[in-house]
Amino acid sequence: MDRKNFIKKSLLAVAGVTAGAPLLKASNVRLKESTYDKLMQQVGFNHIPNEEIKTMKTVLHKADTRGHANHGWLDSHHSFSFANYYNPERVHFGVLRVLNDDRVAPGRGFGTHPHDNMEIISIPLEGDLEHKDSMGNVAVIKQGDVQVMSAGTGIFHSEYNKNPDQEVKFLQIWVFPNKKNVEPRYDQITLESGQTKNKLHQILSPNPKDEGVWIHQNAWFHLGDLEKGCEETYQIKSPGNGVYAFILHGNVTIEGQALTTRDGFGVWDTDSIAINAGSDARVLLMEVPMQV
Repeated sequence: MDRKNFIKKSLLAVAGVTAGAPLLKASNVRLKESTYDKLMQQVGFNHIPNEEIKTMKTVLHKADTRGHANHGWLDSHHSFSFANYYNPERVHFGVLRVLNDDRVAPGRGFGTHPHDNMEIISIPLEGDLEHKDSMGNVAVIKQGDVQVMSAGTGIFHSEYNKNPDQEVKFLQIWVFPNKKNVEPRYDQITLESGQTKNKLHQILSPNPKDEGVWIHQNAWFHLGDLEKGCEETYQIKSPGNGVYAFILHGNVTIEGQALTTRDGFGVWDTDSIAINAGSDARVLLMEVPMQV
């Protein structure tokens, strides 16, 4: 089997898009195939910088260049290689491994499936997503919520569109952890109205006592709802980290690069990035280590 087909088959095995067995108790979780090991096999191609920018390194992923899969009940765009979509130049951005922009049909969803040693973040954009897992958590997350799971030694979970007459839209984000085989954990927050208006509000960090949810990684996520003309400067929190910006809607310029809805833009080898909103816009910034 050649390398390309091997990687495709590995990605398919962790996609988790079909219904699985009933939920198991966490103590009984035994993963036959490791999420972490399979995804680690594909890293290394990394982010390929734009050659014309000399002072910092950047990579641009326009919205219409993302991978796309429409399964009927699931319509998904992939910023990085996932399942049937494979691009050796777009496997990961540092420890950021998966950024899926998902739409799930009414009443449908992801059946029970396993993960291990992965930090999984879900950010609903519209609708209600029902979550169940082998840790005993049952929750509904909706716009304004941020959910995180540390898969650690192994979990099973399912995600379904709770509504029979409305699709659900959410971001599914996977980050490689900096510590393996931790005890699985679940957390969820709800942002207050106005917290993200005209500022970059922290929604995730490495510190359990800090603002937002936390994960086992030296990463910080910020979300901003910026009015036209708003200017922000983001300071890198940890030396050597990079920032991957994902434009949820609107027009934004980051370090001179014009971006629009669903564009992704990675920046590294810099201490800060300048952001200017050319229209009312919503921006997600994901600061992550560049070394896996």
